[in-house]
Amino acid sequence: MEPRRAIPNAVPHLAGNEWKYLKECLDTNWVSSVGPFVDRFEREVAAYVGVPHAVATVNGTAALHVALLAAGVRPDDEVLVPALTFIATANAVSYCGAQPVFLDSEDVSWGLDAGKMADFLSRECAIKDGQVVNRATGRIVRAVLPVHLYGHPFDVDAVLDVAGRYPLAVVEDAAEALGARYRGRAVGCDGLMGCLSFNGNKIITTGGGGMVLTRDDKMAARVRRLTTQARTDAIEYIHEETGYNYRLTNLQAALGVAQLEQLDGFVEAKRETAAHYREALAGVPGVAVVSEAPWGRSTYWMTSVLLDERRCPDVRALLRRLTSDGIGARPVWRPLHLQPLFARAQTYRLEVAPRLYERGLSLPCSVGISPDERRAVVEALRLRLT
Repeated sequence: MEPRRAIPNAVPHLAGNEWKYLKECLDTNWVSSVGPFVDRFEREVAAYVGVPHAVATVNGTAALHVALLAAGVRPDDEVLVPALTFIATANAVSYCGAQPVFLDSEDVSWGLDAGKMADFLSRECAIKDGQVVNRATGRIVRAVLPVHLYGHPFDVDAVLDVAGRYPLAVVEDAAEALGARYRGRAVGCDGLMGCLSFNGNKIITTGGGGMVLTRDDKMAARVRRLTTQARTDAIEYIHEETGYNYRLTNLQAALGVAQLEQLDGFVEAKRETAAHYREALAGVPGVAVVSEAPWGRSTYWMTSVLLDERRCPDVRALLRRLTSDGIGARPVWRPLHLQPLFARAQTYRLEVAPRLYERGLSLPCSVGISPDERRAVVEALRLRLT
């Protein structure tokens, strides 16, 4: 194959009022963690998702951390986490001094398998003094942290139904899924709290950044306090507990406001790329583009394919060949129980997640990817599979 300009996996698309709003910050000297764009960004994201409260944070992991703390997660507690997700999901649990318990994904959405979650809670746990206790460890299971993976909603109603039978807080990791919908509802607003990320490769970016979404007034106040060093007095610098400097800057928020104005168009561009790959690869044996569940509308933050073992016995070798062609494909998240950091964590019936990791690949899908670049990706994949 002739060398060509590299096609990245997912990069920012800055095509709106970014320069204008950043210049406004510089002209007015509002550049730090207080400023009108922070308030505006929180207000406009909350309105977009349909919740009364949004608290901006320095990144998505910080959002998860303070959301779990606000939900009551304490040292030596446990949190149920899907194994198939980015490590930040479980790291946030560790920041609280708690332990993740890794559960499996289901085939359609790649999200948390509510049926296996129900089995774990009913067979491996007991209710003692109004709390869920893991029989194997003796620890309290305080929360569940399901993930809307790669822009596709997990089965929200199914997970909430199971969690509702127990004293469990549900914190949604929606870091990859702003703009996605579940049964017509925006994701990130059905649990006690939801968390977003605005990292550079997310569907909208602030360079870095995150946000906690909630309908609960007390949770919103608690999160805001924790992210601002837990200061208790408006005049004096009084701190009664450990807080965190997790605030988003006005500069970053200005970028976010400009990006949010373009979000619907970004979602359509991502969906168009997924549709192109699905149509172009339909006739390629052993390649299946991941599609949507009937109850979900994905943003296709990542467009992923599953490769049949007979057609592609070594997915990592294929990945290396695509990389040498300048195609920015990437592997599916490595399941967290396979990470050295969490090698000793408890797992439960992990069957689907390892298979998705072994057979999955995510293709270039930047908002600004061109038709020619999409065709080049398909051409390279076809060639490397022959």
